[in-house]
Amino acid sequence: MRGQLKDLTGGLGEEKPEGEKSEAAAKGMTQEEFEQYQQQLAEEKMERDASFAQKKAERATVRSHFREKYRLPKSELDDTQIQAAADDVELPTELAKMIAEDNQEEEHKQSVLGQLTNIQNVDIDQLKEKAQSTIEDLKQSAEKCEVM
Repeated sequence: MRGQLKDLTGGLGEEKPEGEKSEAAAKGMTQEEFEQYQQQLAEEKMERDASFAQKKAERATVRSHFREKYRLPKSELDDTQIQAAADDVELPTELAKMIAEDNQEEEHKQSVLGQLTNIQNVDIDQLKEKAQSTIEDLKQSAEKCEVM
């Protein structure tokens, strides 16, 4: 009957017989060394968790940047991961350089000359000549106009 009660309660409240050793003694340490060891393990785990959270936040920052760039919907999970890292997350330097280069290329492509260079078989000098001749024609027709 006592064995069934022990199984039911999970051995709570039971004292160890003299033959069994404590956890520290089983590992060949004194109680003080064991406590230091446990504290060291806890500190290492906290450092790993902090590093992992930082990496998750960096990844979330990269994802959110690309979401902004390509106008995709924002993710609540990414925002919470960035906030959990205390907002001290930045884009990696290599990625930031690549983004800056991409932005410069996009600005050039969006300019008028960038658009003209994208069109094949366009002679810019010929376009300038046509534009100047058109302006001269307009000036001449304006001079001939009797209303003015």
